[in-house]
Amino acid sequence: MMRRFRYRVIAGLAVLLLGTLAFKTTDKYFEIAKSLDIMAAVYRDLNLFYVDSVDAGRLMQTGIEAMTQSLDPYTYYFSENDLGDLNFQTTGKYGGVGTAIRKAGDTVVITDVYADAPFDKAGIRPGDILVSLNGIPTTQMSLDAISNLLKGDPGSSLEVVIRHPMKNRTSRYHIKRKEIDIHGVTYTGMADSTTGYIKLIQFTEGVSAEVARAIVELKKAHPDLKGLILDLRGNPGGLLNEAVKTANLFIPTGDTILSTHGRVSDWNRVYQATARPVDSQIPLAVLTDSHSASASEIVAGAIQDLDRGIIVGQRSFGKGLVQTTRSLPYHTKVKITTAKYYTPSGRCIQAIDYAHRSDDGSITYIPDSLKKDFYTKKGRRVKDGGGIEPDQLVPREYLSNISSSLVSHHLIFDFATRYFYSHPAPPELGSFHLSAEDFEAFIRFINTQHFSYQTRAEMALERFRGVALQEGYFDDIDSSYHQLQKQLKHNKEQDLRKHRAEISRLLESEIMSRYYNQNGRIAQALPTDNVVRVASRLLENPQGYRELLDQDPE
Repeated sequence: MMRRFRYRVIAGLAVLLLGTLAFKTTDKYFEIAKSLDIMAAVYRDLNLFYVDSVDAGRLMQTGIEAMTQSLDPYTYYFSENDLGDLNFQTTGKYGGVGTAIRKAGDTVVITDVYADAPFDKAGIRPGDILVSLNGIPTTQMSLDAISNLLKGDPGSSLEVVIRHPMKNRTSRYHIKRKEIDIHGVTYTGMADSTTGYIKLIQFTEGVSAEVARAIVELKKAHPDLKGLILDLRGNPGGLLNEAVKTANLFIPTGDTILSTHGRVSDWNRVYQATARPVDSQIPLAVLTDSHSASASEIVAGAIQDLDRGIIVGQRSFGKGLVQTTRSLPYHTKVKITTAKYYTPSGRCIQAIDYAHRSDDGSITYIPDSLKKDFYTKKGRRVKDGGGIEPDQLVPREYLSNISSSLVSHHLIFDFATRYFYSHPAPPELGSFHLSAEDFEAFIRFINTQHFSYQTRAEMALERFRGVALQEGYFDDIDSSYHQLQKQLKHNKEQDLRKHRAEISRLLESEIMSRYYNQNGRIAQALPTDNVVRVASRLLENPQGYRELLDQDPE
């Protein structure tokens, strides 16, 4: 009797549990159905009764975008018109003329021309002015409209009118758009006599093969290669599978590179190195900064956790989320955050907790007190919840206020344009130095321009004045304030000469980009890049390199 009673109790509990689960499931789908009904009703009534006519498609897109934005910045809706942007993000390819532009008032300036692109082959250069497209003056177009018109199907034609400011003449071009391929590897060269350098700006389709070719070319051209720098600074990420393949270039077959875990079991996966590495022994330094994110952090995390190399620079961004793109009706798509990823040590480096917001809806970073310890293959302590901490920290360098002002007012850019047209013979790549005479010419040029800036001391004094006014103390210190303001007043030409070395480096890189595109800019900046120099010294010092890999970076 006791046994039968026990069975009845268990059976009753099972029925109750199943009923509860069924109720919860039914309740969940009822909420979904109710919400859809409400949304449809609001959408219908806005279209029927709103005082002005409503763009029905735009209204719905705004609602969808608001839904996705309430989750995280990476869950994103792509309308049919946006699919070209999605394709470019994943492939690095688009149909167009190969240029970047900016607007200064009504003037549209060419800021960059990609090597071997239609504009480059036509002889159009940075600094040239875009006057009209297909007969439409650019003064009558928004920057988005201009960008959309510059893009188009490969083989399609575009009529362009360009004004060359230094030549004081206008030219008409009949341009055929082509497929523009923005390579992920933008530069391959030597950081010093024995250290190779590869700059990787995005993880698009095929980029791992680009990195592999770059390694092979460096080793072939420099048989005495003793170290390699992989520069991921400013790299926002891209395709997960390309990150895995890139890490695999340095990691032995069989090692785990990362794992993913989502609410749906299909997203629970372990990614291992399945291919033979290109080089699993060469001393390796991966450079990161606060803009290195996502796929960049997958590579950096695997290299660090497996003690395959050292991370040099600043802490990475901290994006430990994985997105999956799904097709929707009418040629639209949505990119959804479907999983978190974990480095080989088991840590998730996601820095922002989007799931738990403050009462006002603002996002919060995971506090240090909640970050947990994990351990690399050799037992070094690393932490989760805040990006990839470098093994060798190199503090970020900031430009002086006058240099920042010269860049933001495009005066470095404008002088480089002048220099290019007055010096037609290209300088030797990587060995260009601005002469004293050229710097004096730059000062004379600046004296003809009207721009202002504040030093940090002046900005601090202005903030102090605001606080004093707010708290009612300013009248008591008025005379002292103006005396200090007078003492701090800067002299523009004096500041130019004081920061000559820094300004000259900016000018040299911009000038070399006129002759050699992006290659010129990177090659010129490489010898004075402090993070690269620190990484090179570590790679040239086997003992110091090993000590970093053996120490516990608490």
